[in-house]
Amino acid sequence: MKKKNGRDSKELADFALGESQTNYPETYAPEVLEAFDNKNPGKIAWTTFVCTEFTSLCPKTRQPDFAKIFINYIADKKMVESKSLKLYLFSFRNHGDFHEDCVQTICDDLVKLMKPKYIEVIGEFTPRGGIAIYPYANYAAKDKFFQELYKKRMSEYAPGKYSMELSKLY
Repeated sequence: MKKKNGRDSKELADFALGESQTNYPETYAPEVLEAFDNKNPGKIAWTTFVCTEFTSLCPKTRQPDFAKIFINYIADKKMVESKSLKLYLFSFRNHGDFHEDCVQTICDDLVKLMKPKYIEVIGEFTPRGGIAIYPYANYAAKDKFFQELYKKRMSEYAPGKYSMELSKLY
C-alpha cells in the first residue's frame, strides 16, 4: 500500500480532509472570498476572526512582514466563509504593500463582499527596525446606531484595545 504523508491510504480513508486539493493563490486574490446567508440578519452579534500568521511583503524592500490580523464585524445579510477568508489572507503572502494599505484593503474587500452593519480590521505587525505598526480600519452602515459605533470605536482606538492577547485564545 502506497504511503501518503506518512500514513497509508487505508488510515486516511475515513477522513474528508484532503479529498479535494486546496489551491492557494500566489498573488492578491479578493475573488476567493465567499459569503453565505446570515440566518439572523435582524440581530446584532459580533463575529471575530483572528489570523495569527498573516504575511505580506514590504513594497520597497520585498522583505516579509508578519502580523496578527483581527477582524471584528456585525453581519447584516451575508457572512464571510472562514476557509475563503483564510485563502484570501494567504494571498497577501507575495503582495507588496504597506501595513496600513493591507489593513484598509482587507476592510474594503470584506465590506464589498458582505456589506456588514459594522466591521473593523486591526493589524498588529511585528516590529521591524524597532517600530511596531498597528493600523486600524473600520466601516459602518448608514444606520445611526452603527454610525455612532463607528465614531466611538475610531475615537477611542488604541493599540490592543479591540484585539486580544493570544494567550486568551489558547
